[in-house]
Amino acid sequence: MKKENNTVVSEFVFQGFSSFHEHKLTLYVVFFILYLLTLTGNVIIVTVISIDHHLHTPMYFFLSMLSTSETLYTLVIVPQMLSNLIGQSQPISLAGCATQMFFFITLAINNCFLLTAMGYDRYVAICKPLRYMVIMNKNVCAQLVWGACSIGLLVAIIQISSVFRLPFCDRVVAHYFCDIHPVMKLSCADTNLHDIINFIISSLVIVVPMCLVIISYICIISTILKIASTEGRKKAFATCASHLTVVIVHYGCASIAYLKPKSENTRDQDQLISMTYTVFTPLLNPVVYTLRNKEVKDALRHAIGKKLLAYNLR
Repeated sequence: MKKENNTVVSEFVFQGFSSFHEHKLTLYVVFFILYLLTLTGNVIIVTVISIDHHLHTPMYFFLSMLSTSETLYTLVIVPQMLSNLIGQSQPISLAGCATQMFFFITLAINNCFLLTAMGYDRYVAICKPLRYMVIMNKNVCAQLVWGACSIGLLVAIIQISSVFRLPFCDRVVAHYFCDIHPVMKLSCADTNLHDIINFIISSLVIVVPMCLVIISYICIISTILKIASTEGRKKAFATCASHLTVVIVHYGCASIAYLKPKSENTRDQDQLISMTYTVFTPLLNPVVYTLRNKEVKDALRHAIGKKLLAYNLR
């Protein structure tokens, strides 16, 4: 598609899933169901953790923060995507696009570093159990969460400033939301330097936390293998299994999406990769932590039991 060099662009239109025009209704139903499941699952996790005092520990504090962040993350992208699937794609202003991109970047990076904080929490719990409550006190937990959010905000400001300083000559975004690379492709200026800067930033915010998690788990596995009893090793690893599952999928999807050379992907492939981390990955968190975590399941059953009892007593 040729760029209109003499046109000043004031708004964008999403091309969305135009390649799947015949299946738009099916996609809408599937994505809508997944969206409801994601919202419901994350809200349940946050609610159960807040009302059950047995879950008022650093591990579940980080989990509630991650669930809250994932909920906001889906709210930034999915509702507009669903709206565009069932109707004609509505234009979005430059300011609206910048706002969506800002919150998307902030929350995505926040999620990466929250997973890192959860990895550190598991490292302290298993490798330094006697000092766990001293090291992971409320101030430290709050500082880790604030640090994750601050890094996300800082990187988002840098990238938004970089992208929206460019002149745009085309208004059709070959995507279903304002992601960095599809928007930069609409510029009529040379974006090579911006591409390099964004690749470096993406590498840092994905690779650094991923490496920290890997280091944590090397120490964790080393400590678990030193446990004498088989039952003890199973119990220790069970406390990390849910987090490790989420980490592998989250960082795996993020790495494929932002560290793989863009020339290797078609537009449909880019959208498929994007769907994994905007639609499917946020659902993974509540599914894994409710189906694999005994404490969360027990707390959920207890909460439901109390509600049923209160209802029967009316």
